Amino acid sequence: MLYDFRMANPMMQDSVWTKQQKYEEAEALYQQDNKGGKSGGSTIKNEIAEARQQIQKVLNSHKGNCIQIFGGSGGAPADNSQVMNRVSSLEKENRDLKKVVEDMKSLVQKLENRVTKLEGGSSAPAAQAPAPKKPAPADDDDDDDIDLFGSDDEVDEEAEKIRQERLAAYEAKKSKKPALIAKSSLLLDVKPWDDETDMKKMEQEVRKITADGLLWGQAKLVPIGYGIKKLQINCVIEDDKISTDFLEEEITAIEDLVQSMDIAAFNKI
Repeated sequence: MLYDFRMANPMMQDSVWTKQQKYEEAEALYQQDNKGGKSGGSTIKNEIAEARQQIQKVLNSHKGNCIQIFGGSGGAPADNSQVMNRVSSLEKENRDLKKVVEDMKSLVQKLENRVTKLEGGSSAPAAQAPAPKKPAPADDDDDDDIDLFGSDDEVDEEAEKIRQERLAAYEAKKSKKPALIAKSSLLLDVKPWDDETDMKKMEQEVRKITADGLLWGQAKLVPIGYGIKKLQINCVIEDDKISTDFLEEEITAIEDLVQSMDIAAFNKI
């Protein structure tokens, strides 16, 4: 088999390496990387070794503590006398505490029994106490001699006098107290015949109505419609002396000016 060396011959005959610098730089980088990898691996190994040493130191320290506690090495205590003494003292204290508890229980039991006896002893005499004797019934002749209600002749004159004085004082006090007078406030609507009625004269005529227990108040004109106004006047009356019928009769008696009268409001005072 024949190869065609026509393309390779020119390069084989070429004596100049044009890319030498590039290849040298690549080789230098390769060597540097190899050196860095070796140094990095050794560093990691050193760190792992140091960590192992630290772990070993910690384990050794714990082991030493255990040895100090048990008083020996290898997990076997060298001297158990101190431990045994401590255990013995604890057992003794426990026995003493149990004894104290038992003594306290017995004391409490004794106290309970004593209290029970005392309560039973106090209740027994109370139950056995004899009932009081009933008085002997008196003879029928003695009952006849006793007058329970007494008689008018035997009334104490001094007590009667005091009672009469108190009644007189009460009556006097009651008479001095002023009696409550019932009063009412009324609002009256007085209506005229038409819009030509003299409303001022109407008010004057209404106010001329006087009586004991009647007091006139304020008045005003209120429009009704179609130019007609009504007289609205207030008054206070005593219920026992003045009635609404009296007011209606007196006001409607003014026939020339008044058509009708109505009570718009009625309130107790």
